[in-house]
Amino acid sequence: MENEKPKKQKKNTKKIIILTIALVIILGALIFEIIYLNKDDNEENKKELSYTELIQEITNGNVDNIEMTVGSTSVKVQLKGTEEEDKKTTIVPSTQAFIELVQEQKLLGNDIELNQKKQNFFAILPSYIVSLLPTLIMVALFVMIFKMQGLGEKGQIYDETERKTKVKFDDVAGLEEEKEELQEIVEFLKTPERFTEMGAKVPRGVLLYGKPGTGKTLIAKAIAGEAGVPFISMSGSEFIEMFAGLGASRVRKLFDKARRLAPCIVFIDEIDAIGSRRSGSSGAESENNQTLNQLLVEMDGFSSEETIIVLAATNRPEMLDKALLRPGRFDRQITIPAPDLKGREEILKIHSANKKLAEGITLRGIAEDTAGFTGAELANILNEAAIIATKLEHEEILQEDLEEAVKKVTVGLEKHSRVISDKDKKLTAYHEAGHAIVSQFLPTQTAVKEVSIIPRGMAGGYTMYKTDEDKYYVSKTEMEEKLIALLGGRAAEKLALNDISTGASNDIEVATKVARDMITVYGMSDKIGPISLKNDNGEIEYNIFGENIEDSIGQEVKLLIDSAYHDAQTILSQNMDKLHQIAKVLLEKEKVNEEEFKKFFE
Repeated sequence: MENEKPKKQKKNTKKIIILTIALVIILGALIFEIIYLNKDDNEENKKELSYTELIQEITNGNVDNIEMTVGSTSVKVQLKGTEEEDKKTTIVPSTQAFIELVQEQKLLGNDIELNQKKQNFFAILPSYIVSLLPTLIMVALFVMIFKMQGLGEKGQIYDETERKTKVKFDDVAGLEEEKEELQEIVEFLKTPERFTEMGAKVPRGVLLYGKPGTGKTLIAKAIAGEAGVPFISMSGSEFIEMFAGLGASRVRKLFDKARRLAPCIVFIDEIDAIGSRRSGSSGAESENNQTLNQLLVEMDGFSSEETIIVLAATNRPEMLDKALLRPGRFDRQITIPAPDLKGREEILKIHSANKKLAEGITLRGIAEDTAGFTGAELANILNEAAIIATKLEHEEILQEDLEEAVKKVTVGLEKHSRVISDKDKKLTAYHEAGHAIVSQFLPTQTAVKEVSIIPRGMAGGYTMYKTDEDKYYVSKTEMEEKLIALLGGRAAEKLALNDISTGASNDIEVATKVARDMITVYGMSDKIGPISLKNDNGEIEYNIFGENIEDSIGQEVKLLIDSAYHDAQTILSQNMDKLHQIAKVLLEKEKVNEEEFKKFFE
């Protein structure tokens, strides 16, 4: 294994050098052909003599000498009384007939000197290359396609002799229960004899599924790092090819390599690219079916002595073929969830290890404000904080840099340069103040952290809320109060300005979706009952329970929205003084933080 990589690199280097030299020669010949030969042709075009005129000149005895090149139909003619450089060029239809004509004229006493020269190889080389160019291009394209289809080795290998994966379970935070379950896989790989003596079989495969960025690939590498075995990584899309049978061939080669390296781990990322449900279609679907069938055969063909474990990751497990998920193939299916509060804090600590954080910075607050964030998103927040601190020329990353990074990621980039009219500012101030005040009087809604009328992203302003807990279930009351909070901005516009604007369009869109899901997905309607209209593909089918149900759903959704809008107006009507005060402060300062907001209600 140690010598294979340098040998491959040397072979690749030689190929590159040979291809470079060939390209230089071809390009040089083309340049020579285009520049020099075309230049000569242009000059000769000015001195052309038609074949009829040449015959006439020969007959009249005006030709001094004729120069011919073997294999060429072009002849150079020097007329009597002219200089060497004034020779004219003529294309003759038949060189043999022309030579016989000249010989006849010489017999008749016409003194013509006929010189025949051999072809110069270097002179005709460019034309040969040009004529061969289409063939060379076709050969090059064939080689490129052959290489692209990857009939050779595939899959990145991380092992002791090459690039060893240095990721350990300590580098994976927020997945304590998942790590404990996967620790068994590590033990299988380290000491398989302990389990075989007990009669236990090594798991064939483990499917990791969860939202993008939750750490599926990271934990797969950590298993290989802990077990100290080779880790073959490959993406599901790498199996998909334009030529039939090549996807299945690549699967065979991947598992042949795994058998040579056993014990080892084969990791297939985004397995839904090849593992989706089989269909009877032709073309690309048929090729995908062949690839999946080969994968099923390979996973079922491990002998008990082969310690090969297949790890796969996907964020769409519902797309996978059932044959792939049965015991004996993917024996275990582990959900990799978004981290909880403790997990987010640990992830932030890991990713902040190489960052210059100021003393006294607390990551707990950032963890509280990022409920539902994945590990990748938390890493991005710290990176954005480092960029912000660098731009502001801070010596270290400050707490305000971290908070600004959270706002940038969640809401968007702050846009101070955007010119906003006083009318729009006033409307935005009342709109955001309406959201904040209504939320203050709703028990299930979280506390307001900041209200701003400075545009961020696509929003003209924003109201940011504190989140200090992870919610796994949402009650009906909470969803109803969420509707009230969402419509607080529109209600404030109507009450304070006696007008409404398009600024509430996103709020209305979100509120309508929440209300529709309450009725059609969560069964929270007393009239329609606890039923779900969602089908296996996650789509809503309104005609499952008859045609009239659509009218009932529409009425229930409208009732929820109307009730929420009425409640929002009631809350604001009782607190109009606070609405005007907060809007006034927003117009003056553009921002109101948590402490300032609380003072209005003390």
